[in-house]
Formats: sequence, C-alpha cells, structure tokens
Amino acid sequence: MGDQYPVVKVAAVQAASVFLDREGSTAKACRLIREAGANGARVIGFPEGFIPAHPVWYHHHAATSAIANKLAVELFKNSVEIPGPEIELLCAAARDANAYVVIGVCEKLPRTIGTMFNTQVYIGPGGTLLGKHQKIMPTVGERLVHMGGFGDTFGAFQTEFGPMSGLICGENSNPLAIFALTAESTRIHVMSWPNHFPTSGDPLRNRVTIDAQAFAQMSKAFVISACGTVDEHMIAKLEVGPDAARFLRDPDSCGGSVIVAPNSRILAGPMGAEEGILYAECNLELGVLTKLRHDFAGHYNRPDIFQLQINRGAPHIYTVHGTREPAAIETPAQGQLPGVPEKEIPSPLKGEGVL
Repeated sequence: MGDQYPVVKVAAVQAASVFLDREGSTAKACRLIREAGANGARVIGFPEGFIPAHPVWYHHHAATSAIANKLAVELFKNSVEIPGPEIELLCAAARDANAYVVIGVCEKLPRTIGTMFNTQVYIGPGGTLLGKHQKIMPTVGERLVHMGGFGDTFGAFQTEFGPMSGLICGENSNPLAIFALTAESTRIHVMSWPNHFPTSGDPLRNRVTIDAQAFAQMSKAFVISACGTVDEHMIAKLEVGPDAARFLRDPDSCGGSVIVAPNSRILAGPMGAEEGILYAECNLELGVLTKLRHDFAGHYNRPDIFQLQINRGAPHIYTVHGTREPAAIETPAQGQLPGVPEKEIPSPLKGEGVL
C-alpha cells in the first residue's frame, strides 16, 4: 500500500479589507473563511494586512503629512493583539470551516503603544492558534510603521498534510528564506500580498505570478498567492487626488491571486481585480514526483559547498535583574487611587515561536 498523499482543496481569498476597521475586517474574514470551508477548502490563504488594512497610503501621501499621520494612528488603534479577541473569532471560524487558515494582520504587542508588526497568523482546523510569522524586513512605506520580526517566528509549521509555510509579499522572493523553507520540507506555501504596489513599480499581478511560479519551482510546494483588492470605501478614506484615484480604480493595478503547482503550472487564476475566492485541487503526490528530479535541500544539493544557518532566537531589549524592596502599604487618602500592581513588561523584540 505504501504512503498516501491526499488531494487537498485550497483557497486564495481575494478581498478588500473594511479599511482601518478591525471589527469590520474581522467579521468579513470570518464570513469568507466559513464560505471557503463550506465549499470544501482545507487550506485558506488571505492577503497581507487584511485586518485592519495595509499602510498603502505611503504610496500616495508624504510620510510626514497630516493625512499619513492620521491614517497611521488609525492603523495602530485598529491593530490586533495575538492572542486577543479577534484571533478568537478567527479561530472559531476556522473550526467551523474545518480548515487551516493563514491570514495577514497588523499586530501590536499587548499593553503597549506605538510598535506594530506585519504578521501572518496560522490557525488550525480545530480552532487552535498554531503560531505566527512576523515579516522579517518591512518594505517601502511599511518601514514607517512596522518593526521587523526575528527568527523566532520564522519557519514551517506542522499540519495533517505535512509541513506548511507562509511568507509576506517581498519575502517570497528572498532566496535564503525560500531555501530555509525548502529545507523544512514545506508542501503548501501561502503568499500574502497587499492590494496594490507603488505607482512607480510593475503591477502587483505581474510580480505575484512570477514569484509564485519561482517559489514552486525551487521548493516543489503548492503555492497559494492571496492578493488584496481595492474598493470605493478605501479610496475615499485615503483622500487621494484624481490621478491616484484613477490608478486605484484601474483593474490592472490590483488583484491577481493565483494558485500554482510544484511543477510551476498555474492551477487557478490569475484573478482580475474583483473580490472572490479562488479554488484549486492539489494532489500532494505531485510534490514527490517533482522532488525526485530536483530536491534543492536534499539530493540535488552539495552540502559540502552550500550551507545555510538560521538564528531562531530574538534579542531582548529590556531585562530586569533582582527584586525590589517591598514598599510600606499605606491607605490611600480620600480620592487617591491605590497603587497599580507591577506587571511583567513585554519586550518589543520578543515574539512567539512558530514551531
């Protein structure tokens, strides 16, 4: 009989966030997760920063402008804590869908203000938070609001279908990141993309297809590329001029979700600029066939020549040694608030491990 490699139905969600609305975007994501699950998807990928939005305003406004600062503050106010109430809702939806979910969020650290990460959240079909990946290097305007993650949130995570992985936007063309996930034997990879690229670059859809096929060729994994798209609510909140509004309404500027097989063949897509869910049947046995030809982290490599090291640690920016002397307990005067008990202060440079 031998080993069995199942056929897995996967889905790429292409949709617009409820722009800078954490609760609205979460509700929309949960609805789309349940819809994809009802249609048989066992793995569901979402765009970058879907909750509550991606900081695309830096493509259209100066970084120090009043509108850019206002939108950045709204991004923080609507960002997500992990774990937190929005994650609980997403986990419930994944459980209802009986699916693995990879979704992009703007993450903030609990009990802090000002520090955010561009994060993918990994959820299992039982409704369990499996881990997260914080984008290692913010790109373009993201550098103005996002901190880079560290090796403690990088890597494949285990599923009933074998190792699965995710990367965000430009990370998907990082050769060392691709090799690291290939070495961890990823079989299904989720690429999370924003809703459009800067006006001075190539259209998003061009890069998405190229990177998805290239990643599949090198890793021999199935690739789910989930792109965002633009709606009129977002254009209104961006407060852009007529040229930028025309660019954002151009169907070639956004969308382009695609699903690719390990042999680099496109199984579904690319989509246009519309909202929708893209599906494909993935026969995991195809990964065996293609790796028998080229296993770039196995027989088709030369470890005596090429080696890669990865640091799974995260630095600590703030460390406390020793203990305080207990202070005398005093009864607060009339109208005076009692002291707040000391709490552990989280380090903004410490994330949760994926593996």
